[in-house]
Amino acid sequence: MFDAMLIANNEIVKENNPMKKILAMVLAALLILSCAALAEEKITLKIYAQYSDDDTKVPYDYAVEKLAEAYPNVELELIVQAQDDGATLLGMASANNLPDIFQTGSGVLPTLRQSKQLMILNDVAEKTGFAGKVYDTCKEFLYSDDGNVYAFPYAGHEYVLLYVNTALFEQYNLELPTTFDEMIECAKVFNENGIVPMALFAQEPWNAAAVYDMVATRYNAGGIKALDEGTAAITDEAYVTAAEKVAEMAAAGMFQADVTSTNYDQAAQMFQAGQAAMFVNGQWYIEDATKYLGENVTWIPYPSYDEEAYEASKNAFAGGGSVAGYAVNPDGEHAELAAEVAAFMSEKYCEAKITLRNNPLVALDVGMTNDQLPVMMQELVDTIPSMTSTTLFTWGLGNATFTEAIGTWSQALVSGEYTAEEVIEEIAAAME
Repeated sequence: MFDAMLIANNEIVKENNPMKKILAMVLAALLILSCAALAEEKITLKIYAQYSDDDTKVPYDYAVEKLAEAYPNVELELIVQAQDDGATLLGMASANNLPDIFQTGSGVLPTLRQSKQLMILNDVAEKTGFAGKVYDTCKEFLYSDDGNVYAFPYAGHEYVLLYVNTALFEQYNLELPTTFDEMIECAKVFNENGIVPMALFAQEPWNAAAVYDMVATRYNAGGIKALDEGTAAITDEAYVTAAEKVAEMAAAGMFQADVTSTNYDQAAQMFQAGQAAMFVNGQWYIEDATKYLGENVTWIPYPSYDEEAYEASKNAFAGGGSVAGYAVNPDGEHAELAAEVAAFMSEKYCEAKITLRNNPLVALDVGMTNDQLPVMMQELVDTIPSMTSTTLFTWGLGNATFTEAIGTWSQALVSGEYTAEEVIEEIAAAME
């Protein structure tokens, strides 16, 4: 169309006719306006992303701001990710209603790979320079077992931390616990004084599973990762004993009464307001914990069954890294553009985590550092070289059946409504 207009315009100008010259000017103006309209055409991409607290909102908002500068024609339509270990995303996939870009992890990737609902991102990873920025220690988070890139990672190695309000322990003359028995004794004192011993947001299955994993790693450092990989069984003595110990904690009032209906905001508020003495979350919570509790908060090694075991296992951590990040719907209308945007967003997440969230544990070297880390983060960074093992978060598990079972029955365990024997039997049955 534009070529035809240009030819017509040139032919008109050749003739010395005032009216035709005016017409030529009009055509030229229309041509310019049409080109400008095309250049300013907005492309909207749907993105499924976490957006629930500062640790998810701040990186997203930062990345969107930078995206507007680098891709002015692209707008993102945010669909807030459900905290259900990928169940909602799988529902979208089964309905062939995946967004253009979506956050996902190892637990969901195999299913989407099988149904061919993941764009292979190898070329984009190279073309954008993304692959070259991934730390060597995080290369395993970029490439899946078949050598392909299915998601652009931004998180590096991550860890489950047991946060404690030191002011509450001091107020009631309690030592920070190193054994399960000490932890239960502390729980009795806190309950007598109207304080929740340990706040959980076990409405999210992963949070309940993290508690079980913390305890299980005191008996088998492989924790739930070993169960997922099949190198251990839920009926092994270590895992049965761990379930019994969590059940004992629940019976002692360690967790709030409505623990499995408590969401993140509610549990975090309890801890930040001094209504709970302990809190289980990832290292990403360090920034918020410091913001609200200042010098009155720290993280401690997980207690164990006795002092000797505590010392021997204090550097075995629950949590860990996995293949995860922003993936792309291969059937989207603008799939190639979406892939570039996904890589861009992940890189900007790393920048935001380092500079705005004081979290250097990212997957990419983006040329930024932070020399003023919170005390707890610096302590964690200093501890990492001495860590002896890590496990996985539920979103990093590879067996979908086990992922669902360990999440659901860990919730049952912390609720206090099921015995350890019942929980072990149910998980074992699910894995048959």
